[in-house]
Amino acid sequence: MLHQIKKLIIILGIICVITGSINTVVMQRLLTALDLPKSKTVATTNPKAAVHTRLTGVGDEVFISHQLDLVAAMGTPWIVELFPWAYAQPRSQYGYDWRGFDMVIDHAHERGIAVIARLDIVPAWGHPADTSDRLLLPHRYAAYREYVVAFAQRYHQRGVTHIIIWNEPNLQFEWGGQTPNPEAYAQLLATVYPAVKQATPEVIVIAGALSPGETLGDHAEVRLGDREFTTRFLAAGGGQYFDAWAVHAYGGQLPPGDPPDWNVVNMRRVELIHTLINSYVNKPIYITEGGWNDAPRWQLAVTPAQRIRWSIAAYQQAKQWPWVNVFTLWQFGLPAPTHTYHDGWLLIAGDGTPRAIYDELAQALTQTPP
Repeated sequence: MLHQIKKLIIILGIICVITGSINTVVMQRLLTALDLPKSKTVATTNPKAAVHTRLTGVGDEVFISHQLDLVAAMGTPWIVELFPWAYAQPRSQYGYDWRGFDMVIDHAHERGIAVIARLDIVPAWGHPADTSDRLLLPHRYAAYREYVVAFAQRYHQRGVTHIIIWNEPNLQFEWGGQTPNPEAYAQLLATVYPAVKQATPEVIVIAGALSPGETLGDHAEVRLGDREFTTRFLAAGGGQYFDAWAVHAYGGQLPPGDPPDWNVVNMRRVELIHTLINSYVNKPIYITEGGWNDAPRWQLAVTPAQRIRWSIAAYQQAKQWPWVNVFTLWQFGLPAPTHTYHDGWLLIAGDGTPRAIYDELAQALTQTPP
């Protein structure tokens, strides 16, 4: 009997140690405050200037803080950032893990940087096994809607007044390996939009964010052309379920002044898209990705000097378009170099060093011409 009592005491002691350790970890996670700066504003000559950051999921507050300091110093009052549904609800649709999102959003907000939140990427529990994490089937639209509403309610007073519903749904890859379906995308917006506006009427719901260009592959195996996708989406009634339309305005190897043409992917293609949208509904345009690549060994790249001149000109052009609210360069920086052509999109090198284009853009966006 005495032996059994001693054994029970030992077991209880072990349980107490384990429980205490778990509680300590949980409390540290809950109570550790972010090291936020005093509230600031961004000094800029261009209130439409934005960059696409890649900060969510990094989890390193020092890195995030430093990157956003550089964003603010460049004179960029907007960022576009991805906040994956899969990060917020990794295990089930019950409850949310907001810690990583808080880190990015609160640091941006205190620096006076407005956040445009791209919301996509399906949790493992939300799509069939061995399928893409971009596959959002209709029976999961309601669960996605609940995530979007919860996100909007939590963050609309913390600098997030704009949300993008999905990314490049006209690409088979981004539509979960399925043929792009504008009518299904319209139904997704019809499911999400009314709930968001009821919960947070002031939040701007942005749709579109299409890959630019005509159809690629038989039966849109790669991409359904942005013109056809947009036309079908609007014909399906999608125009009543968004507040603004997102455009990806990449320049390819053409300068920003190259004239618009449906047969050409260039920056001014956005003018054609704006005309198409406004033939159905009068909504503003947000350019949420755009720019040029200067990777030295990529066949579609431009020279570093061209990229600098054209990026500055693109920001200036956006100021002249009254129907464009934001122009976003892809992309600001990454936690480490990729050693591929993707590094040619960066303003901040993978080792954290500002590139020449950063310095030139900072001068253009913060110094008033004489």
